[in-house]
Amino acid sequence: MYLQDRKMTQECRDLISSLPRQGDGWMEGETTFYQYQGVWLANLFIQGVVAFQKHFQAHDTDILIATIPKVGTTWLKAISFALVNRVHYPDLQQHPLLTNNPHVLVPFLDMDLYNQKEVPDLTFFTSPRLFSTHSPYSLLPLSAKNSTCKLIVSLSRNPKDTFVSLWHFANRLRPTSSGTLSLEDAFDMFCRGVSPFGPYWDHVLEYWKESLENPQKVLLILTYEELKEQPTYNLRRMAEFLGSPFSPEEEANGVMNDISKLCSFENLSNLEVNKNGKSFNGKENNVFFRQGQVGDWLNCLTTEMIEKLDRITEEKFCGTGLRF
Repeated sequence: MYLQDRKMTQECRDLISSLPRQGDGWMEGETTFYQYQGVWLANLFIQGVVAFQKHFQAHDTDILIATIPKVGTTWLKAISFALVNRVHYPDLQQHPLLTNNPHVLVPFLDMDLYNQKEVPDLTFFTSPRLFSTHSPYSLLPLSAKNSTCKLIVSLSRNPKDTFVSLWHFANRLRPTSSGTLSLEDAFDMFCRGVSPFGPYWDHVLEYWKESLENPQKVLLILTYEELKEQPTYNLRRMAEFLGSPFSPEEEANGVMNDISKLCSFENLSNLEVNKNGKSFNGKENNVFFRQGQVGDWLNCLTTEMIEKLDRITEEKFCGTGLRF
């Protein structure tokens, strides 16, 4: 699963040797970052990203969740799974999310399935198939871009909170022998765009622009913050976009509120599977749950850091209409 790879092929080794490289990575196993087609990737994930690009064949009914790391991916996976499968699991007391981590129910194509095998067997996934990816739009396979599937449900987040969440996440995954990644070193890399599947701003802008040009295919939940402030409103938007709007009966029975509670950070983080369970690679599931709060950057960043990130964000998003 997450952070798990297969033996690197010679083709991938040759590719990596030709790519620009940048120092140390963020997490365990990410010894070096390489720039592949303008995107910074850890050596651990390049093989999976390339195999995903080359071999994934999208179905018209596929649903693909696309996010940059640490913008609420786990939460969005849980919501999407609950929405898509609510007919199959009407009894929320027996729901798969109560006993399975969302990353198991909605696997990554690039970091999981295609990272374990160049051409994985996807036949056991029933329609509509629900997958996820951290790859930016530019790295998606042509089949995903050209098919009529509901390609993207994408989520973005204030870059200051995204950075702080990524820094904490990285340190929770790093072995003690590697030491702690300092806030200053992580901040420098993030600002230079050297972060997992970054630069952050390019990733967000690609999906933002595509959502404007093709709104029937790409739904952009504008921000993590908006999803927290108006969960039922955004659940309704997502259900309509996915072609399964809530029926009057579901509305009357409070199904939206039930799904919102089921998928809330408070509920998911306190489940036994997410408190003490482990992923396929042996990592504890609790690494995916820290605080789930908005504005934690106020507790971590200096005034100078805040001003620098705000300046970069303003420059990157200038003239796009995208704001946080």
